Formats: sequence, C-alpha cells, structure tokens
Amino acid sequence: MASVVDVGLDVHKDSIVMGVAREGREPAEIWKTIPYDGTRLRKDLKSLVKNGERLRVCYEAGPTGFGLCRQLREAGIDCIVVAPSLVPSKPGDRVKTDHRDARKLAHFLRSGDLTEVYVLEEAVEAIRDLERARYGAKCAERVARHQLSKFLLRQDRRWEGTTWTQKHRDWIRSQRFAYPAQQRVLEDYLKAVEDLAERVERLTRQVEELAEETALAPLVKALQAFRGISVVSAVTIAAEVGDLRRFATPGQFMAYIGLVPSEDSTGKRRRQGAITRCGNAHLRRILVEAAWHYRHLPLMSKELRRRNQGLAEGVRRIAWEAQKRLNKRLYHLIHAGKSTPKAITAVARELAGFIWAVGQEPTWLEV
Repeated sequence: MASVVDVGLDVHKDSIVMGVAREGREPAEIWKTIPYDGTRLRKDLKSLVKNGERLRVCYEAGPTGFGLCRQLREAGIDCIVVAPSLVPSKPGDRVKTDHRDARKLAHFLRSGDLTEVYVLEEAVEAIRDLERARYGAKCAERVARHQLSKFLLRQDRRWEGTTWTQKHRDWIRSQRFAYPAQQRVLEDYLKAVEDLAERVERLTRQVEELAEETALAPLVKALQAFRGISVVSAVTIAAEVGDLRRFATPGQFMAYIGLVPSEDSTGKRRRQGAITRCGNAHLRRILVEAAWHYRHLPLMSKELRRRNQGLAEGVRRIAWEAQKRLNKRLYHLIHAGKSTPKAITAVARELAGFIWAVGQEPTWLEV
C-alpha cells in the first residue's frame, strides 16, 4: 500500500502554515509558511509527495470558509475540514501558536482523531448565507425594539396590550416629550425599528423565492408538512444540514444538533445532565421553537392541509404521527413533574428524529 503524508494547515487571512506528519512514530514538523494563495498551495503540496505516496490535508473550520477545501479537491487532493472544538488538546497546555496548531493538526490527522465537518455544496451554502443574514436582521430588530421599549418605560410611557401591532406603533408615534432631545431619541429609535422590520421582510421574501430555485426545494416543501415548520424554518433546516441521508441513525442527527443529554457516569453510577449544546445552534433553535407548537392537540388546519398537498404519502404519514406522538409526549412529561422548558427540549429532540425519518424517504413529492 502507498504510504500517506498527512498535512495540517493553519489557515489565516494572509498566510498558511503547513505542518507535515509522515507514516511512523516521528513527530510532526513544520514544513513552511506561505501566503494565502490557492495556486501556490496546490503546487507546494504536490511537490511534498514522492512517487508512491498519498497526500491527505486538513484545516480547521473558520472564517476562511470552505473555498480552499473545494479548490484542493478539484485538484485531486484529499482534503477535509475539521471541527476546531473537537481537536484533542492536553489539559495543561497553555501555549498556542500557528506552528503548534499546524503540527497538532498533522499529528492527529495521522492518528485519525479529528472530526470532519460536512462541506456543503456552493449553491446550498449560498442559501445558508441568506437565511443566516435574515436571522441576523431579526436579532438586530429585536435589539432595536428592546431599546425603544425601555426608553419609553424610563419615561413612564406604558402600553397595556399586545406589543408591536399596528395600534402599538401608532401609539408610539403619538408620544410627545417636553424636551426636543427626547423627541429626537424617540424618532431615531422608531426609524431604526421600522428600517430593520423592512429588512427582515425583504430577506424573508428572498429566502422564499430563491429556495425554490435550488436542489433543496423538494426537501423544503416536505419539511413544511410538520406543524411549527413554515418555509423559513424549512429552508434553515435544509440549508444547515445539507443532506439528511448522511446520518445513519436518528441518534446521530440528534447529537449533531446538540439535543442529546450530557453524561457523567462511572462504575455503577449513571448521571445525565443538561443537553450538550454541541453542533449546529441554528438547527437547535429552529427545532426548539417548532416544538412549542405541539402543546396544541393534533389537528390538520387549513394551512397544514395546503402545505401537505403534493407531498408523498410517506411524508404526510410521518408528519401526522409526529403530531400525535409529540403532543402526547409533551403532556406526559409535564404531568410527570418536568418543567415546561425541559419538556419542550425533549420534544424537540424527538422532532429531530421525525425530520430524520422524512430525510430517509425515497421520494418527498407525489410522483
């Protein structure tokens, strides 16, 4: 068999540090540091191997993205992106440098102790960037609303009723203050809220429109069969996961989202704690939000019937079974004494299992 040369790349905006570990027990070493240049990197990597040797390359996921990995794979180089939080480290090691990181990556790539990150297709990653931009706008809108509401509260202006409706906004516009400075503050806060609300609406429309033009469209439509998952949530799930079939079991998908309980067991003692919160936080947020909808009795509303039209029989069956199972499970946990947030988290974990089951269906739309 051909010997393997393992290369760890510590990638930055302007530079790449290359660590090399050859077969055997020799420690990894630093080969060279080069500017961030994909063409030069490919040439240097190919010059590193001799006849009969095979090259493996890795670098940590980070702000430089997946572009470098795609370039190396197109050039025929075996490259993976690894999860930074899962790279093994010594508890007492407090020294971190680029050279150490590159050597560490090469060493653990050789030993097989690194966890690979799934590299999305470029079209799917583009949709993911769009839905994350919408989420960022939604967070900014929430902050702006909070600043405005607290400003009014400090001035003893109180609104009794549902907030951020049209009546609430008209009431805010009608407020008058004795000092011009405070009136300017109100106007500025209100304009910020309205501008951000418009941005959220614009990005939401774009998410809905562009998702239909990608390969994710059938899965997005299938996921909307579930209660609590509308088009934006469905696009988020599809774009963040990429391919549900890459998870062999529902437990793997639940662990990927970070909804499985942590554990500290030894001997005969078994102790489980809070959820791990590892993996994809965007997916976890969407599933927990969707789980709140299962506090209602199972029902096929007019909107759900519309969203189920054109879907395969297997998808509709799984979504209906999810409604019955999760509603029953939620109230069983609450009546057993679990707090509502814990019960909702448990329901979100089971909802992930139903979503995984839909992903394994041979077809999502009616033929």
